[in-house]
Amino acid sequence: MRNYTLLSCAVLLAPGLAAQQGGRDSIRVRGDTAEARRLRTQIESTFTRRVQQDLNLSQDQATKLRTTQERFGTRRRVAMQQQMERRRALENQMQPGIAANPDSVRKLMDGMQTGRAEMLKIEQDQNREMASYLTPVQQARYEQMRERFMQRVGELRMQRREGRGFGRGQGMGPRRPTIRGGARRRGI
Repeated sequence: MRNYTLLSCAVLLAPGLAAQQGGRDSIRVRGDTAEARRLRTQIESTFTRRVQQDLNLSQDQATKLRTTQERFGTRRRVAMQQQMERRRALENQMQPGIAANPDSVRKLMDGMQTGRAEMLKIEQDQNREMASYLTPVQQARYEQMRERFMQRVGELRMQRREGRGFGRGQGMGPRRPTIRGGARRRGI
């Protein structure tokens, strides 16, 4: 279970780590992205097998669920990446001591709202599709499993941000200095 959790975290954190590399080494970034895809695929297949077993899915249901997960997973990752980029841009606009551009802030806030609506639509579309081949009980249990999984991933991400959860020798680099309230200084 610990390996599964670490693998899950690696898949979800790899794109962020690749983005942190910036333009320093484009080959390495592409490699990180390919590695993230490989790990994501491995985790998704493990999760799907676990769901198939726990929900007692038929082979046909499992195949349909895998197809649904792939299609909506891709849409969800794109929407999440866009939201992350909007958040970063908004944080850059809202730096203390620097006047924010009101037009840019408004556009970013509108984009954040649109992104939240898109995530809700993805969820609704996925649920509607799954309802065509899962029983209501199977669908509810799937949602519970997915929610627990995502909650655990969120916890692991928080630990990563706080500098815990991984050894320093595993690609996390040195810990940055913090200021009041634990917030990290920009540019350090």
